[in-house]
Amino acid sequence: MIEVRQTLTASKPPAEVFAFWGDHSNNPQWQKGQRSCTWTSEPPIGVGSTYDQEAALMGRPIVSSFECVEFEADRRIRMVTTKSTIPLDITRVVEPAPGGGTLLTAIIKGGPEGIGRLFDPVMKRMVARNVRKDYERLAELLSGDSAS
Repeated sequence: MIEVRQTLTASKPPAEVFAFWGDHSNNPQWQKGQRSCTWTSEPPIGVGSTYDQEAALMGRPIVSSFECVEFEADRRIRMVTTKSTIPLDITRVVEPAPGGGTLLTAIIKGGPEGIGRLFDPVMKRMVARNVRKDYERLAELLSGDSAS
C-alpha cells in the first residue's frame, strides 16, 4: 500500500475551503484524471454518504464507489472505496493556518492489490507527482493561494 501526503495553504477561511474541498463532486474541477464524481446519497454530506467516481490512470478507466466513514463539519472528511479496481482511503483535513487562512492536508492511501503491489515504489512516485500537480491546480482555483 502506498501513502501520499500533500499540504496546501489557502487564504480563504476554513469553512469556505472545506465547503468546496470537502464536496468531492468538485474533484473534476481540479483533479486531472477525474471524469466525474456524483453523490449517490442525499445531502447533507456526513458519515454514511456515498458517491461514485469515474477516473483514468495511465489511460485505463477506474470506476469507484466511496463511502464517508469519518466526518467533522468544516474540518475533516474521510472517504474509503467500497468498490474499485484500486482501493483508496482518502482523508482531507482543514485547520486554521498560523497567521490566518487555512491549512489543507490530504492523506491518500491505496494502490494495486496482489501482484500489482510489486509496482508500489513506481506507483508512489507517479501518484505523488500527480497529486502535487492536482494541488497546484487547486491552489489556482482557490485564487491567489500557494501550495507547499
